[in-house]
Amino acid sequence: MLENEKIYIAVIGCGTIANAAHIPSYKNNAKAEILYFCDIIPERAQKAAKEYTQGGAKAITDYREALGDPKVDAVSICAPNNTHAQISIDALNAGKQVLCEKPSARTYEEAKKMQEAQKKTGNMLSIGVVNRFNSKVRKIREIIDSGELGEIYHVYVSFRAERSIPGLGGAFTTKEIAGGGVLIDWGVHYLDIVMYCLNDPEVKTVSGKNFCKLAKNMREYQYTDMWAGPPDYNGVYDVDDFVTGFIRTSGSTITLNGAWAQNIGVSETYIDFIGTKSGIRLDYWGDFDLYKIKDGKLESVEVSYEKWDFFQKEIDSFVDTVKTKEKLPSNIDAAIITTRMMQALYDSSEQDREIVLS
Repeated sequence: MLENEKIYIAVIGCGTIANAAHIPSYKNNAKAEILYFCDIIPERAQKAAKEYTQGGAKAITDYREALGDPKVDAVSICAPNNTHAQISIDALNAGKQVLCEKPSARTYEEAKKMQEAQKKTGNMLSIGVVNRFNSKVRKIREIIDSGELGEIYHVYVSFRAERSIPGLGGAFTTKEIAGGGVLIDWGVHYLDIVMYCLNDPEVKTVSGKNFCKLAKNMREYQYTDMWAGPPDYNGVYDVDDFVTGFIRTSGSTITLNGAWAQNIGVSETYIDFIGTKSGIRLDYWGDFDLYKIKDGKLESVEVSYEKWDFFQKEIDSFVDTVKTKEKLPSNIDAAIITTRMMQALYDSSEQDREIVLS
């Protein structure tokens, strides 16, 4: 790519994640320029275009208009989960490079069709598993690769919150739109971190159970605040607010517990990498501790590392590879492993049995 060559972008979906991460990150990248803001709600697209002061961005309601513009190099898909597969496939077929927000799709079958479109077209599809661009996660992977933890024989994952069901009655809590609840919304990040840090081991068996309990009667659900709110009591709540599971891989075993809401008044959001020599606890919202034996006792060692804005790093990396079509660590070929794992957890819960994948 030439030094002053612009990469022209269409942002499809102008809701929460677009405004919180994609749009400002593109705005901060001197190589990128957004040409289209697309949303089925015209006011959202218009508001985004008006606030984006660079160039002559256009607000549209049909993403196909942007795909039909040969000037557009790439798209960011920030629309609801039930649109991910179709828009991604259409964009790849139109010759665009694609960054699609997580999860890749509602189901593993949908994600496979997206992966097939990448292979067929030769264009690149990355998924918004943004922690693959997180400096602390990359540092943990580096430590594990160095052998400092010894054999990683087990990983424990906890993504439990007291009261954090998003947009009750809306897209997040409607299975037809979202595909699932806390597992597909939060669990995708945690499980993807594990797989990335362990270099994507083969998943052999999956056993899990999910529950839709605390907001089954939406008007009785008690909360103090609600992101992606307010609640729509005429809407639908048919997704998991709690999930538990056990996974066997070609390397470590993995256990997980996740909750959008629980009757335990504390949030626990961390990942434990348990090795024969040392261990690491990653605080999802903070730093991490390295535990090792020193002078006959277990001590915590402070780990220093360069920190960066991982959403910005994700967008910058995507922009840099639009012309080269280089596969990023978040490419669908890697992200689909977690999608398959989550599908198996849902299948195991529904069928009340362990799912064999290998």
